[in-house]
Amino acid sequence: MPRIKKIAVTGASGLIGSALVAQLKNDGHQVLKIVRRPVRTADEVSWDPVKGEIDLQALEGVDAVFHLAGAGVGDKRWSAAYRSEILNSRLLGTTTIATACEQLQPAVFISASAIGYYGETGNRSVTEAERGGDDFLSVVCREWEAVADLAPSIRTIKLRTGLVLDPTGGALGRMIPLFKFGLGGKLGSGKQWWSWITLHDQIRAMIFLMNSKIEGAVNLTSPNPVTNQEFTAALAIALKRPAIFPAPAFALRAVLGGFSTEVLGSKKVIPKVLMDNKFEFDYPHVSSALTALVE
Repeated sequence: MPRIKKIAVTGASGLIGSALVAQLKNDGHQVLKIVRRPVRTADEVSWDPVKGEIDLQALEGVDAVFHLAGAGVGDKRWSAAYRSEILNSRLLGTTTIATACEQLQPAVFISASAIGYYGETGNRSVTEAERGGDDFLSVVCREWEAVADLAPSIRTIKLRTGLVLDPTGGALGRMIPLFKFGLGGKLGSGKQWWSWITLHDQIRAMIFLMNSKIEGAVNLTSPNPVTNQEFTAALAIALKRPAIFPAPAFALRAVLGGFSTEVLGSKKVIPKVLMDNKFEFDYPHVSSALTALVE
């Protein structure tokens, strides 16, 4: 039986963070949630990423650190101010955590990133060896990953996460009500590739990586990306609803602003590192994944 670990998590209240904390606790580990607000319980640790402050004493003896905090890329229109918030929230927070890790010496530091790193890939499959793109989120991810390396003596993993599927939040949580009312449809041409992963497999992969010897960038996506049109059809079948109301690209650009490039852009990402290390996905195919998620 593996020993109980002391594990710290930022972004613990988010979709991924809350699921990770729940699973780690279920596995018997001690979990410390790193929070910006005043500490309320014994399992919370205070930090101020803007000021670069964190309670190191409370984190003494930590075995692993998951850093998942950062302003949501799809939460608001991308004004100049919000673009700055997206970037700075990641750089300041990651710098603070990585610097703390260099002092605390956990066995592993696992920091969030995203497949936005790759930019537009069209119909071309990309793995972790691919160079990054040059659009806004590519630059954000590249700089984000660079500051994660501020703990050079620690095994560091950068999670290039794709579209995380769960009915309680994220993109799928927003899409399900529309489809249930018969208002679902493809987005733009529908030909763009979506690289997705269930929240269930996301958490399993993160814990797998924690317990491995893997380091560097890791794609957290299903081995079977699909086009938006294929995703739409699979969701319609899972919900037993039609999908006959496509959203034109111009309308999405008007409503979503800069974030529309993430919805309409194509990213065909393959999780080569996970596959090479024999990680087994419980939900490798979108049809069975969506059927299970909407039951």
